[in-house]
Amino acid sequence: MSAPPAGSAPPHAASPAPGTTVKPVIAACLLAVFLAMLDSQIVATALPRIVADLGGLDRFAWVTTAYIIAGSVTTPVYGKLGDLFGRKTVFLVAVVLFLIGSAASGAAQSMEQLIVFRAVQGVGSGGLFVSVLAIIGQLFSPREGAKYFNLFGMVFAGAALAGPAVGGVLTDLLSWHWVFLINLPIGAVVFVLVVRCLHLPPTTRQARVDYPGFVTLSAAIVSLTLLAGWGGVTYDWLSPQIIGLGLLTVVMAVLFVAAEQRAAEPVIPLHLFRDSTFSISVLVSIAAGIVFLGAVNFLALYLQVVTGASPTLSGVVLLPMMFGLVASSVVSGQIITRTGHYKWYPVLSMAIGIVGALLLSTMGAGTPRPVVIAYMLVFGLAAGLNMQVLTMAAQNTAPRDDIGAVHATVAFTRQLGTTLGISVFAAIFYNRLTGELARRVPGGALDGTEPGSLASHDVLEKLTVGVRDAVEHAYAAALSPVFLTAVPVLVAGLAAALCMKDIPLRTWDHGGGSGTVPEQGAGPG
Repeated sequence: MSAPPAGSAPPHAASPAPGTTVKPVIAACLLAVFLAMLDSQIVATALPRIVADLGGLDRFAWVTTAYIIAGSVTTPVYGKLGDLFGRKTVFLVAVVLFLIGSAASGAAQSMEQLIVFRAVQGVGSGGLFVSVLAIIGQLFSPREGAKYFNLFGMVFAGAALAGPAVGGVLTDLLSWHWVFLINLPIGAVVFVLVVRCLHLPPTTRQARVDYPGFVTLSAAIVSLTLLAGWGGVTYDWLSPQIIGLGLLTVVMAVLFVAAEQRAAEPVIPLHLFRDSTFSISVLVSIAAGIVFLGAVNFLALYLQVVTGASPTLSGVVLLPMMFGLVASSVVSGQIITRTGHYKWYPVLSMAIGIVGALLLSTMGAGTPRPVVIAYMLVFGLAAGLNMQVLTMAAQNTAPRDDIGAVHATVAFTRQLGTTLGISVFAAIFYNRLTGELARRVPGGALDGTEPGSLASHDVLEKLTVGVRDAVEHAYAAALSPVFLTAVPVLVAGLAAALCMKDIPLRTWDHGGGSGTVPEQGAGPG
């Protein structure tokens, strides 16, 4: 790929449209990403209070599951709709849906209402992150956009780790309703900034919506999520319910592929997978979602139950991991912006992640806290090295007409990996925990106590010292296989990342077009 003549504007240069004020638009995008990521974390610490107020202990998990499923289903849909109808319009629709869901959730009077309203909120959240990435991809070239992706990595990390603390503070000082209502003023600012400051060229493509693709993909995602969440926990792996969900997932996936082959405007254009950079980015994104986002939830559990840290103290102990994530994301992003090369960062991410996961698997009830912090710092450094690199790599070789679908697919696969990671790791953890408690705790000491409730400080404080010590060791032993299970996933991610071509990031767009871009000018590797 050769550069344009010096002193001339590159063909099809990616630049903000007339009337667009870049800084307010970037601020709105950052706030939108913060909302989407914060809301997926902030509810966790408010759930016990919500259950106490609304009841429905047997259904409270659906408060999170409904949100995750709705977001996973709609993420690829928003990407394609942005390609067809314009990114600004689709982004504003996502913001409005998210705010409607937030207001309704804050006013919910029953657990059933809250679950439904959380699903509406999830439908909106599915469009926030992917629309932001697509807007940045349309405003800037991959090389220019790299510096903004760094900012999103920092916001992502801050929201993920600050969420539980913010949720606890809002619940204690105000009420659980404000966990949802806090989104309204922030979302209003996002809406106003986008309306007034973002101006994109009008979409000229004929809108042909791929309804069969939407329906079959949604059905496949819902059935796969339920399978991962219920398998081995709610139902036995060989039960009719789980087998039925597995068959439904396979059938819907086959029908989805068939629908995409016939669709004029497919949700996920299958021709993109002919580009090895895109395919590898998707594979590594799944691995990163499973491990770096799926396993992090269990670190807080280790800190609070095994080490006895309070929620506030556990947030402090997690800060070094956040700093490591932010530092590696920012530094790698700056180097990528300067050099245009990106291949070795996802490779390092997977390799260092393997070391971090192995170290975390060795933690026990007697592991000194400074050692725990060091292990988590390694894990954070690994996570930060792939935060936005995969999106940049996939965008770099994508035809401009498919840029929304590209961003949506990479974001969707990471989110799907996260959902699967949480579900699978939870099944591994709870199955192991039941056996460890039975083996370590004296008979009858926990009669009438659910294993999951032992994560509550109020429940632990009522136990005798000997029983509490046995519970802490049981939790530590149950958490170890979670991190060991992450190792083969990271090995697969490392193998995929090593196959990625190092094609320098473009400093200009290759223009519109519906075909894939030849992988020319590949650097080493």
